[in-house]
Amino acid sequence: MLDGDVVVIGGGYAGVRLAKRLDATARVTLVDRKEVFFHRIASLRAGVRPDWSFTPFIPYDRLLANGRVAVGKAVRIDTTERQVVLATGERLPYDVLVIATGADYPEPARFSGTTAEEAAKSFAGHQQQIAGAEHVLVVGGGPSGVELSAEIRLARPDARVTLAHSGPELLHATGSTRAGRKARAWLESHDVDVRLDAFMSPGFEFGTYRDAQGNIIEADHSFWATGTTPNTLWLRLAGHGDWLNPSGHVKVDQALRVQGWLDVFAVGDVNDATELKITPAALAQADLAAHNIRTYLNSAGKHRKEPRFYRPIHRTPIIVPFGPADGVTLLPVPGGETAVLGSRTTTLAKAKTLMTPFMRRQLGYTAA
Repeated sequence: MLDGDVVVIGGGYAGVRLAKRLDATARVTLVDRKEVFFHRIASLRAGVRPDWSFTPFIPYDRLLANGRVAVGKAVRIDTTERQVVLATGERLPYDVLVIATGADYPEPARFSGTTAEEAAKSFAGHQQQIAGAEHVLVVGGGPSGVELSAEIRLARPDARVTLAHSGPELLHATGSTRAGRKARAWLESHDVDVRLDAFMSPGFEFGTYRDAQGNIIEADHSFWATGTTPNTLWLRLAGHGDWLNPSGHVKVDQALRVQGWLDVFAVGDVNDATELKITPAALAQADLAAHNIRTYLNSAGKHRKEPRFYRPIHRTPIIVPFGPADGVTLLPVPGGETAVLGSRTTTLAKAKTLMTPFMRRQLGYTAA
């Protein structure tokens, strides 16, 4: 017997994980505007290499054995009637609601349109621009900017590639100067022009960019790997702006419930539980929220169980590939130190496959 209706809005890493965890014990409806799961980890390579164009897309059809996936856009949450209203007019009743709409990433790590064909067409456009460019500029020296610069360099060894970063060293937000030095050494050894302390903005002429000192860079194409924006505008438009903090993230308590609501949860990049917006954190939140939702649905009165509290992850590895056969892995170790591992570990853990087999298995498909 399935206990309660659970509506999960958002079919990204956290939403998929949570929906699968609850499928055997609740009536789950997963809502997403896309018809397929988007494996964003593979998107940077897909934006550069034609043979990866369709790799990030995994169908939802094998995810849930009992629940269903509704393709559509949530436009309203009726907390009085406990219903989610879709743009199609369909109303989904809920006993528990989960907001897992994630964050919006800059191109090419973005799903354009609603179908895999539309998104793959967008990837193809980036691939063609990179293939024809004499000079490509990447702005942002965090993990995504470093990874994208390496992918472009390996795909276009004859082109100029510039990586401009506003910070004093690459990967500086990770707190590891050694990792930043390794990334810079790899890029510069592959003739990528790395510019630090270079805050960039569009120039006055098309195809020109300038830094804070007024220096001009001319490039045929640019990518801005400068952060993400939580996908919560729809909540504000739906009248739930009070659920959001100033940065637009959903405010949650220690049990990952939206503050003030026992039956509404928020997991993954969309909430304010942690500043570390990485996939392992999203998966860990989904697992904890699934436990707390089962506790909420199955407990009553004096026998109600207490929810578990989320503790932000500070000891998860951060893996930055430099193409399919190299990279750097930051591994926290006891004592507050961080070990920096090289190409062999990074290749096995992520760089070669970009975790695609793992995500295919999560959605009920074979690894291949």
